[in-house]
Amino acid sequence: MKALKTVTKSNSTVEPDWSREKISRWWSPSEQLLKSIRSYQSWQQRKILGFAFSKINVLEHRFWSVVTAADIPINSHLGGGLLLIHPNGIIIHPEATIGVNCLIFQQVTIVGGVKIGSHVDIGAGAKIIRPVTIGDYAQIGANAVVVNDVPMGATVVGIPAKIVV
Repeated sequence: MKALKTVTKSNSTVEPDWSREKISRWWSPSEQLLKSIRSYQSWQQRKILGFAFSKINVLEHRFWSVVTAADIPINSHLGGGLLLIHPNGIIIHPEATIGVNCLIFQQVTIVGGVKIGSHVDIGAGAKIIRPVTIGDYAQIGANAVVVNDVPMGATVVGIPAKIVV
């Protein structure tokens, strides 16, 4: 019964699965990039040493941003459990909001004002180019161009993206 509660809790919309962001090895650019963002945001909330340590995280973030060629602002709104499979070329606007336990592949562009729900999968090369809302458990296909809201649990593909399931 205890295992069932754990599975249910990790699949919850509000509870992030932090094990997805665990650093498995030193040279893992996507995990290091997320770590620098999380550390910066954590240190920003502390008054005494926060300023000095957050500056170190800024340098870390810049290094890993260059390595991955990703443009993810250090102050972005990222839900816990975010998984960046290949962070190369990912662009996220600082005003975009991403929910918990999302999965983002390479070359994805997300513009400002976008609200992405929890447990959303975004395929390689997808572009979300208008301020839209993506519902929980939605899937966006590779190279899809999203210009309209995506309802919860829907799968969208194509240019412009259309619901297929």
